[in-house]
Amino acid sequence: MLTLEFSAQDVALTRFASSPLWEVVNSVQVLKEPGAHAVHLPWVRQAREALAGVGFGLLEQLVPVPTVYTPDFLTPVPVGLAPTLEEELAHLVATEPAQVRVDLGRIEGRLPPLVAGLRADPVAGLARLAGEVRAYWAAALEPHWPRIVRLVEGEVLRRARQMSVGGPAALFEDLHPRVSWASGTLRVAHRWFAAERVLEGGRGLVLVPSVFAWPGVYSQSNPPLQPGLVYAPRGVATLWERPVAVPGGLAAVLGRARALLLAELAAPVSTSELAERTGLSAPNVSHHLTALRGAGLVARHRTGRTVLYLRTAVAESLVAAGG
Repeated sequence: MLTLEFSAQDVALTRFASSPLWEVVNSVQVLKEPGAHAVHLPWVRQAREALAGVGFGLLEQLVPVPTVYTPDFLTPVPVGLAPTLEEELAHLVATEPAQVRVDLGRIEGRLPPLVAGLRADPVAGLARLAGEVRAYWAAALEPHWPRIVRLVEGEVLRRARQMSVGGPAALFEDLHPRVSWASGTLRVAHRWFAAERVLEGGRGLVLVPSVFAWPGVYSQSNPPLQPGLVYAPRGVATLWERPVAVPGGLAAVLGRARALLLAELAAPVSTSELAERTGLSAPNVSHHLTALRGAGLVARHRTGRTVLYLRTAVAESLVAAGG
């Protein structure tokens, strides 16, 4: 059990961020142990085919199963809101050799051969690791990245809405079954790690939604940076599972197209993504969303240049009752 004690300043400085590097690391774990991440099996089948001939031996050896510990230099807490993969790799290759050896020294048992080589020559090893990450990313993750980003952005919007209604405590509500909040203390029921910490200096916490973290939850601390908590956003299964069943009772009232759209809006989605999922044209989707929004069944949020739609609490009840 990890416990983190928050001050008022810590609550005020708690923020969200995304991390391509965390997605890489977590997805390698999924590939190595697909049975423990069944929701990602459609991706696993595609990724294994795409990765044929792609060498990522060092990366694979640095992500053990079960994942008791992954070197901190490979799983940094994001500094900004949405760093690019190249920005994170720049920080990776700039890691001091002494820090690389310290992190690798935390790995129990004998180091795998390629990891031992990294420890012996951190500069060359980190350059190799960065190259492997780029190749792995291009084959296994980049084709799916726009959809992953939309799901993560939607998670941030949903959490912001929860906090606007229920205050800061609502931010951690239903975050993960092993995460709880009470009396200014966040508790994370880790299997392999236990510690009690006070967030010194009012640094706050970075919440990092990661689709490939499912079904786990991970914590990270790289002083003097903010500590981080990595968890899976809501709606991960919608990335791979098709098609969504249309609620029959709801279709009889609203029509099949609008019932289908509401069924797809369990997590925030853009108009173009809805068109791709449903087979409806983008103008048709936009027309139906306008009508559903006017009826109070769909909410609209803008994040950067993207507009995301999510069904409202009223619509949630209708979908549940109309199945």
